[in-house]
Amino acid sequence: MQPRNMSMSGVVDLAAVKAAQEAKAKAEQARAESARQGGTGAVSPADLVIDVDEAGFERDVLQRSAEVPVVIDFWAEWCEPCKQLSPVLERLAVEYNGRFLLAKIDVDANQMLMQQFGVQGIPAVFAVVAGQALPLFQGAAGEAQIRETLEQLVAVAEQRFGLTGLTVDPDAEPGGVPAAPTVPAGPYDALLEAAVQALDAGDFAGAVRAYQNVLSEDPANSEAKLGLAQAELLQRVQGADPQQVRKEAAEKPADAQAQIAAADLDLVGGHVEDAFGRLIDTVRRTAGDDRDTVRLRLLELFEVVGAEDPRVAAARRALARALF
Repeated sequence: MQPRNMSMSGVVDLAAVKAAQEAKAKAEQARAESARQGGTGAVSPADLVIDVDEAGFERDVLQRSAEVPVVIDFWAEWCEPCKQLSPVLERLAVEYNGRFLLAKIDVDANQMLMQQFGVQGIPAVFAVVAGQALPLFQGAAGEAQIRETLEQLVAVAEQRFGLTGLTVDPDAEPGGVPAAPTVPAGPYDALLEAAVQALDAGDFAGAVRAYQNVLSEDPANSEAKLGLAQAELLQRVQGADPQQVRKEAAEKPADAQAQIAAADLDLVGGHVEDAFGRLIDTVRRTAGDDRDTVRLRLLELFEVVGAEDPRVAAARRALARALF
């Protein structure tokens, strides 16, 4: 599962970096405000499954997706497969104990939402994470497939966006789902925002400096790590002559620097598997310092794409075979 606008999806997605930062900030703000007010921000298990209509979509889905992944079940009363799928999703929403929120949308009463999501048939299941929509599956699905898809969803939401879900209290009163409050921004928000603005403006050197400033104080900051990897990649390819780079790579298959330069272009152009395969092949052809240089660049490109991307997992296995 590779969400739209959530990670690389084959190209450097600057909007995803910004969305991740904003989503993490909002989630942290909600937790901080709840703690300040002496509350837990807990919800009842009954609040994990909600009915959503067009009027409440922004509040109940888009805004809530900054706190928790929202899974959308498009259904209708006349749809027999829906009657099999919906109870499974409702049961899993409770079982997952706040790791996702299930929003049920009756397509007969909400035709506009159905059209906006491009639903061609039901049942259809989508998710919204940090305001970004992605399709999960359409039609009947077995519970094992559903569980696997949900596991990927909550993992991406937590790793990339910092969304750890809702706190569930069996004793909480139903209907008490809290809205994300507004509190002062965290210590690195200004620097992270400045970095994203620099990226948008094509000032890749400025973005690199801003992300490095964050990492100098907070080496484990995941937003800064991802942003720095992307900014450095864009800085490397800036001003490059693609035709010349590819010509040199074709003429010098064992030249580490020529292949690295071509792999950078491959990745920026959306050819993720080509970039990975090029560098893995170069690892096989080289030795010593050249081989290590290629390996390190490949690891950097893994960071750009994102550890949860299945292409990264496959390339890691191929790299291990090439090395050992």
